[in-house]
This record gives sequence, structure tokens and C-alpha cells, in this order.
Amino acid sequence: MENAALSFPALVRNAEAAIRDLFEPMPLQRNDHLSAKFGADIWLKREDLTPVRSYKLRGAFNAMRKLVAPGQATNAHFVCASAGNHAQGVAYACRHFGAKGTIFMPVTTPRQKIDKTKVFGGDAIEIVLTGDYFDQTLAASQAFAAERGAQFLAPFDSADVIEGQATVGLEMLEQLGEAPDLVVLPVGGGGLAAGVTRYFAEVAPDTQFAFAEPLGGASLQAALQQGAPVALPAVDNFVDGAAVARIGALPFEALRRFSPQDVHLAPEDRICTTMLEMLNHEGVVLEPAGALAIDVLGDLGDLSGKRVVCVCSGGNFDFERLPEVKERAQRFAGVKKYFVLRLPQRPGALRDFLELLGPDDDVARFEYLKKSARNFGSILLGIETSAPENLTTLKARLDQAGFVYRDITNDDILAELLV
Repeated sequence: MENAALSFPALVRNAEAAIRDLFEPMPLQRNDHLSAKFGADIWLKREDLTPVRSYKLRGAFNAMRKLVAPGQATNAHFVCASAGNHAQGVAYACRHFGAKGTIFMPVTTPRQKIDKTKVFGGDAIEIVLTGDYFDQTLAASQAFAAERGAQFLAPFDSADVIEGQATVGLEMLEQLGEAPDLVVLPVGGGGLAAGVTRYFAEVAPDTQFAFAEPLGGASLQAALQQGAPVALPAVDNFVDGAAVARIGALPFEALRRFSPQDVHLAPEDRICTTMLEMLNHEGVVLEPAGALAIDVLGDLGDLSGKRVVCVCSGGNFDFERLPEVKERAQRFAGVKKYFVLRLPQRPGALRDFLELLGPDDDVARFEYLKKSARNFGSILLGIETSAPENLTTLKARLDQAGFVYRDITNDDILAELLV
């Protein structure tokens, strides 16, 4: 056991030294593309390159190393609940220590995530699929841990996990050689943000912080506004690595000194544009949560001349999601729209509509079934183009020609049902 009297920076240094048994410091890379775009000195802390492609391994490993007695690893039993990066970090650490792990995952977890967790944990772990929703999975895992006398590993609401995540900040400072002007941190449950900000407060207090949360999961902003952690009434799970309904109690204690204005919300569709930008321009594969810090750079005001570090928090991206990411990015950029078009059921009506399309307009979706005894029929229509103004002029031409239509691009209910 470590000396409880050690300062937080000393504890983080010990954690960082221990983590070297698993992997070398993750790269801190200057990004020329983003630096030119924002007129700043932008650096990326590449946590997407750890053995499990996220920083979560740091916290899981640090918590476990303090609980595994020398020579007694095979007697240790750890339990967690997660559908993503925390599960993979725990699995990898269990295999490293030779400890037993039981990982609870929702029944709805994609097969790809289940398979990757099995690969990281090997024979050291068992995966239990239970619950349609995470709250059900969490309750089952905690009951199991209590029944078996196993150690439950929280994903973020743990002092040892926060300490392990803080090693990201230690590496960052050592690699940069001096304190940056600004660090942009993604926030889910708050473990990473709590650890890094606490470490900097003691060793580099002049550095400023900005926090990035998904628009559909702004638990830190809500807590700062209320003065205490609160449960969000609903969460958009698209940014699955950071979509948390309630910020952790321990992380919030470390973050309560910040203002709600320090938190910047990233719309889920805009995150998709950032993911594609990093993939196409830089060849960097990021999951939605991994792109959060980069995505909010445009919301931080004038960054001219500043040295800014963004933490890329994860690269666990299933390429089967790429069509959805592209779709959402196009819709956010305004170059793809969906309409319900009322079309007269007469010969030549479709040709009349097609003649209104511009040279860069492409029909990406067309669903129509002619119905008997009706004068008009409804068409589900998707249009892609090269610039948003093309769709504005198309609407004007439709109006002038007397077509009746409805733009359902931003109608969440209709879009989910039809698109």
C-alpha cells in the first residue's frame, strides 16, 4: 500500500511509473492542420493509441494494482459494468495481473465490443450479458460483486481511478516541456477531467481548462449550474464513450471550482463532421467521444498564438458506423436533406420534378408507391448536393413550381421513423 500522506502529484508519479509495465507514454503530437485552421499551436494527446485505444486502462490498472496483494493475484476477483472502454481496460488489466474478472454488459451491446473485450481479457475474464439498459446492468453487477465478495471497479467515481487518469496530465507536461496555455478535456463521468485538473492545479496552476461534453449528455454543465451532481432526464447515447446521465460525485468535487461557461457542448451531428475531418485529413480514427475535445475548438473564442492541448480520448470506432457518421455529418453541414414531397399522380409529374434539380443535386433516397383512387401521392426524398445554398435554391424552385413538400431533415421523430 502507498503512503496515504503522499501528495497528489507524488501519487500520480507512482501511478505513472507503474503504468510503464503496460505501455510507454502515449504520443503528444503537434497537429499542423488544426494549428493552421485556428491560428494556434494545437497539440493532440493521443490516448486513442493505448493498448485498448482509450485512457480508461490507466484508471482501471491503477485501482487494481493497489488491491492485488503480491503473489495473490490469482485470488483476486474484479467486477465491472460497462459497454465500452472501461470494460476493455478492466479486461486488459485482469489479464496483466492474472486476476479473475467478471464484466457485465447490456444485452444490447454490439457484438464487436463484446468480441474486443474478450480479446483484451482472454481467459482471465467472463462476460455476462444482462439488462436492456445500463442501469439494469450496473445493478446486477453490484449485486453480483456483493454476493461473491468481489471488488467492484467503478469507471470514474473512485479516487484510485482518478489518480490513474491524472497520468495523462503528467505525461503531457513532461512531453511538452512547459505548461500549455489551455487544455481541452472531454467529459463523461468526469474521472479524466478531475485527475488532470487536480494535477495541474498543483504543478502548473496557470494553465486554463475547457471541457467538452456531448450536447445530449451534458452532466457536468448541469451539475455546475445546480451546484451538485444531478441526473439528466434523458441522454443521447450516440457519443457512447461520454454519454453519462450523472457526473461522478468524486469527480465533481474536483471540478466544482469551474464555471458552467467553461463547459462547451458538442452537437452529436457536428462531432461526426470532426470525425470525418480527422479521418480524411489526418488519417486519425476517433470514436465520437475521442473527437469531443477537437470538436469544440471553434467554440473557444480567439486561440491565436495560444498553445492548446486536446486529449483524444478514444479510438474504438466500429467502421460499420461510418455510413451513419457520414449521414449525420452531411445533414449538419446542410448538404443533405430529406423531404416528403406531394406529387400529382399523373404521367410526367416525376419528370417535372426532376427538371428542377440543379447540376450538383443528386437523388440519394426515393420511395414512392402509387396508390389507386388518389390524385396525389407522397414521396420520401433524399437529396445530396455540394453546397448548402444549392438546397436553398431548390426549395425556391419547388415553391415557384407549386410543389407541396415538407422538410423533415431536423424532425427527429419523422427522421427516425422514415430515414
